[in-house]
Amino acid sequence: MAAIDSTATEKDMSFLDHLEELRWHLIRSTLAVLILGFVAFLMKDFIFDGILFGPKRADFPTYRLLCASAQALGLDSFCFTELPFRIQSRTMSGQFSAHIWTSITAGFIVAFPYVLYETWKFISPGLRLNERKNARGFIFIASILFFLGVLFGYYVVTPLSINFLGSYQVSDQVFNDFDLNSYIGLVRACALSCGLIFELPIVIYFLTKVGLVTPQGLKKYRKFALVIVLILSAIITPPDIASQVIVSIPVLILYELSILIAKRVHKTQEKQA
Repeated sequence: MAAIDSTATEKDMSFLDHLEELRWHLIRSTLAVLILGFVAFLMKDFIFDGILFGPKRADFPTYRLLCASAQALGLDSFCFTELPFRIQSRTMSGQFSAHIWTSITAGFIVAFPYVLYETWKFISPGLRLNERKNARGFIFIASILFFLGVLFGYYVVTPLSINFLGSYQVSDQVFNDFDLNSYIGLVRACALSCGLIFELPIVIYFLTKVGLVTPQGLKKYRKFALVIVLILSAIITPPDIASQVIVSIPVLILYELSILIAKRVHKTQEKQA
């Protein structure tokens, strides 16, 4: 009886009550990001020297793997002792500003499961009981996909981009001196964008639930999705076929997985109907 009363109360909430509820979810999520961001702020040496500047070093795991693979094929690609660029800070507050925003970004990445949890607590009361059961494990799966995407962006997309852009020169008279915020922005964009792209199966699941996406539609536009993925891969990677294929393969696998998810959701809805 208590559960019924609680559900009824949730349904009878006014618009302002829902806004108040949303406000507290946002406050708790923001506090989690700030607290973890403060912890990251204190771990400055590990965050910057160990993580952010890792793809700049020749002994980065991705470069070692690619160098060994290239040597096995009789090539010398990705085999170098130092990338030909330096990182500088050209503004008075540049390093402090980079420290602050990097800490907040790190706090968001680590707090992502909790942010999802607060989001789920806000939207779940509006779902039916069977929809809640079907969405069980949403936070765990979405978090795993996000972290896999961040790791893929950091270990694959970031070093490929840094290696190409850092060694690219229009003339021997020009030396690459990159601003600190520009370098950090590239690493952050690669990691976060891949983390969000890897959420594609979750997005497709909910779009299928509300009827905006169908398995037939996903199959019909598969070839267009392939072209879009290849274009995005060409934008965020060096202009060579191998790099584009490396980046595009996981996204295409996620798209095919999304089709399977849409099929299962559609079949479940037909049974219920």
